[in-house]
Amino acid sequence: MSNAVSNLAKLLQSMNPVLNRGVYAFVSLSAGGVPDRVEPIATFRESEGLTLIVGEQQAKDAGLPILFRAAWITLTVHSDLQAVGLTSAVATALAGAGISCNVVAAAYHDHLFVPAESASQAIAVLQAMQEHSGPTPGVS
Repeated sequence: MSNAVSNLAKLLQSMNPVLNRGVYAFVSLSAGGVPDRVEPIATFRESEGLTLIVGEQQAKDAGLPILFRAAWITLTVHSDLQAVGLTSAVATALAGAGISCNVVAAAYHDHLFVPAESASQAIAVLQAMQEHSGPTPGVS
């Protein structure tokens, strides 16, 4: 029942990047659980601690040290988790514009976290990339 897209050309043509509202913070907890009233949108456990991606205000309210302030961009195409090349293509395009990118792949979409101050430029780069990908001969 999956409508996930795995073809790179189709992914690029239909990625439709959307900038989510707000600023997000990457924080790391060395011990203990997630503080009360902090609702992470993503977590990842590493040997050094638990990384959280949370709304910036939640991080500030909880007194958590912010490692990275980010804008959150969602590629709204339903990307296949086994698709090859999307992360590379997007990261290369953003790198060409001098924008760092942290990618989180979830079950349905890829999520990009770019420096908060680069949000508009990142969206412009991704939209231009999508427009220039156009229909590819033999791809329907």
